[in-house]
Amino acid sequence: MSMDGADAGPSMKPARARLAIDVGGTFTDIFVLDSNGKQTVAKVPSTANPIDAIMNGAEAADLDWNDIELFTHGTTVATNALITRNFKPVAMVTTEGFRDVLEIGRGTREDPWDAYKEGTPPYVRRRDRFAVRERINYRGEIIEPLDEERAREIARILKKREVHAVAVCFINAYVNGVHEQRMAEILAEVLGPDVAISTSHETHPEIFEDDRFSTTVANTILAPIIRPYARDIASRTSEAGYEADVLLFHSGGGVMTPATAEKYAARLAASGIAAGAIASKYFAELCGYKNSIGLDMGGTSADISLTADGHLRMTDKWEVDWGHPICFPSIEVLTIGAGGGSISWLDKAGSLRNGPQSAGSVPGPACYKAGGTEPTNTDANIILGRVGTTLAGGKKSLDREAALEAMQKIAGPLNLDLVEASLATLRVANANMADAVRLISIARGHDPRDFALVAFGGAGPLHGVDIARELNIPVVIIPPNPGVTSAVGCILVDVQHDVTQMYFDNASTADPADVEAAFQKLEMEGRDRMQRDGVAPGDMTFQRFVDMRYRGQWRSLAVSVPGKITAMDEALAIFHAEYEKAHNFRREDFPVEIYRLTVRAIGVTPKPSFPKVAIDPNAKAVPKGTREAWFHDHPAAMTTQLYDREALPAGVTIKGPAVIDQLDSTTVIPPGDVAYIDEWLNIQIKLGAA
Repeated sequence: MSMDGADAGPSMKPARARLAIDVGGTFTDIFVLDSNGKQTVAKVPSTANPIDAIMNGAEAADLDWNDIELFTHGTTVATNALITRNFKPVAMVTTEGFRDVLEIGRGTREDPWDAYKEGTPPYVRRRDRFAVRERINYRGEIIEPLDEERAREIARILKKREVHAVAVCFINAYVNGVHEQRMAEILAEVLGPDVAISTSHETHPEIFEDDRFSTTVANTILAPIIRPYARDIASRTSEAGYEADVLLFHSGGGVMTPATAEKYAARLAASGIAAGAIASKYFAELCGYKNSIGLDMGGTSADISLTADGHLRMTDKWEVDWGHPICFPSIEVLTIGAGGGSISWLDKAGSLRNGPQSAGSVPGPACYKAGGTEPTNTDANIILGRVGTTLAGGKKSLDREAALEAMQKIAGPLNLDLVEASLATLRVANANMADAVRLISIARGHDPRDFALVAFGGAGPLHGVDIARELNIPVVIIPPNPGVTSAVGCILVDVQHDVTQMYFDNASTADPADVEAAFQKLEMEGRDRMQRDGVAPGDMTFQRFVDMRYRGQWRSLAVSVPGKITAMDEALAIFHAEYEKAHNFRREDFPVEIYRLTVRAIGVTPKPSFPKVAIDPNAKAVPKGTREAWFHDHPAAMTTQLYDREALPAGVTIKGPAVIDQLDSTTVIPPGDVAYIDEWLNIQIKLGAA
């Protein structure tokens, strides 16, 4: 499938293309934008070796690797490894007395009311965690030197065990990493260059040892997985004719080269999720909205992100397994079990529930006729006429009778007819997603009524308007290719590194010159990293952040500080304002502490220019037919116009009820709402505009 921009003229030279590929668990999405403005999308099944799917995807999109000038890639390799715990043999070396930090953690429970529920075990078994005598105090002074004899003994043991990676995590190494560095040197001497070694003071220089140890361990266990993957993808694309560096999308909303990915492997966890958030922000801004909420709804889950005043919400602590935090900065994305395959079921009290159980792609919803027998959101949509009997441009047939049979499991016990049961199924699913949006918006001090909802993924456009109506969101935006929007996000970002340093001082009495010197040191490290990534000096930019907190607190809040630090007054004012926004509270007469300094080093990459399409003021929408469909708050079926999205010109207006079909998704426009096709071929749906 391709779309040509109206202003894309003929070219005598072969078009150079930018390629973005997002590898998911079920499908691999391909998005191509060439220098003439032509967009091409494709989907291929994911494979056991994700790189095979990448090469298959390029072939499906009819690409010549010699014509690709930039290739960016989002992957679930790291995330899947953490979920499945399919790791190579690894080990950890720590200070004597701190061997069990990974298991103790913060001493909290996922469910505080269940004393018998065990937490997930650490990624490194206790038998693979070794202790060595050394001690550095909180000022960075050496109290006890590293026991090098014991260090070499540990190295010999690890060589016999044939470990693939080692995490070195010493207490107080965040303030002085000399002992960790020496331990790493000894390990490298004995184990050789093929064993990856991560030190906590380089990976995450954080005072809290459980966060620092956990992040370093996550980085270590993923290194033996990411290292061969990064080298293989670079090798195979190079052999195919690609000449530049592969850029791997990381969870912080930037990209990095394969060489950098080997050192910071854990940053690739949540790669694809973050790409969707980047894309939702981009399409909202195209439509003129600086405030937006991204809803990426697929077959199994829904990923929700928030952009306020043009800035995506970030977090510096997240986890795949509860109790094992990864503390690299990441785009904040809230994931819940709500997708097209989410199963409707009755709990012990007879109440209707939806998800998180999912039929997935195998066996899939009942209407797929692939073995699934439980009622799902997709079955409800086909019963209600919102989805037809074919998907993916006619490549997949759906069985409405099978969906009706499955929905009887809900309708019978609740004494509802099948349409009522289907509407109830979607109400519960939409309520779950609306609650998740409230958590990331209202709970953070944002009013959803001030935002646009960007709905994408295979199922997002089906549910977007209903969720927006529940939250009083006035407009819903459907990008041109919802099913591959996450792949689009991969080519909209820059090379990015986050460099941090612990810095403890009273904010009102801190020496601005000292703070400025610390920032300049961090910027030098960021510059070194970008040079290794091949970023030209003129393409480097730096953003500064100060983590602060009220005295006595242990949670801090990062605030952006512009320009050179000559006084702390402006940073303090920003902190009080941001703290009030986040917690509905401020206390300007109370002492504020500086906790940490961060520099975000950005290597600007050329951004693609999506072509605008000329608006035709006389454009008409020609339906391809009609279908009876049911909608919330309407007691009877309504005759609903059906449209092919590729046939809708820019400038056309469509009044609901209507359904717009395309290769990778289906958009529902309920009665009373109006859709408009803008100059970038987004569908903008204004709620209640009719």
